[in-house]
Amino acid sequence: MLFTEKNGTQKRADLRQKLATGKLLRFPGSYSPLVSMLIEQKGFDGLYISGAVLANDLGLPDIGMTTLTEVAGRGRQIARTSNLPSIIDIDTGFGEPMSVVRTVQELEELGISGCHLEDQVNPKRCGHLDNKQLVTQASMCQKVKAAADGKRDKNFLIIARTDARASEGLDAAIDRAKAYVDAGAEMIFPEAMQDEKEFEAFRKAIKVPLLANMTEFGKSKLLNATELENLGYNLVIYPVTTVRLAMKAVEDGLDHIMKEGSQEGIVEKMQHRKRLYEILHYERYNEFDQTLFNFKL
Repeated sequence: MLFTEKNGTQKRADLRQKLATGKLLRFPGSYSPLVSMLIEQKGFDGLYISGAVLANDLGLPDIGMTTLTEVAGRGRQIARTSNLPSIIDIDTGFGEPMSVVRTVQELEELGISGCHLEDQVNPKRCGHLDNKQLVTQASMCQKVKAAADGKRDKNFLIIARTDARASEGLDAAIDRAKAYVDAGAEMIFPEAMQDEKEFEAFRKAIKVPLLANMTEFGKSKLLNATELENLGYNLVIYPVTTVRLAMKAVEDGLDHIMKEGSQEGIVEKMQHRKRLYEILHYERYNEFDQTLFNFKL
């Protein structure tokens, strides 16, 4: 009720089992514990916790200004309410190799199932913006190796993201990805691919599972699940989709109230309180206290 049936160890084992099926796994972005509950109830495979969304929710741009404490703490809250496995964005790892080890171990303790680490220089920027700067391949390999060696649960998934396509070209991005696999990465996240041929080139060159980022308003075409599965991809994230949907609805609603002086005309666009209580499993709390759910909606 307050916590899920599965602990972090079980969720991580589930993720490995799901990856072994060869089916494309779909991980919508979750920006709150409540959204995590809804994602599970809708039948998705897992949760994605975006570093950009965490930063934006704090009123910050996605340039590496968040801390390990902020990201890990919020990640734990978001992952806690679902039995699904969760993958979290750790940007550049919050420091050098030793800090990456601490990051991975903190995330394991908090019930997260995996993380991705990127090869940008800090301060970083959104992977679909121009003029990104990268660390050396050797430096990134040190961090990847530290992450792989530092994890204690063999099922915690270490994902290496490369942003090299935009600044160094596709071939260089593939070369980096191969080096990251040799260093211990168990999945590769090729950022900002520009068309299906580029996604396909990565699949042909890389032997470990691949993650596709289907973010809106970016450099990559929004491929559907069938297309991605046919390209041989193993996991797809929709990192900012839920918060974009929510913020658009909130903005439109505020505009309506400002103009009309009342929310009466948009009540039908709102989630009903009854539906919210269904998602929360409110009635289960009545098992512990008969005074909590003794009303009708």
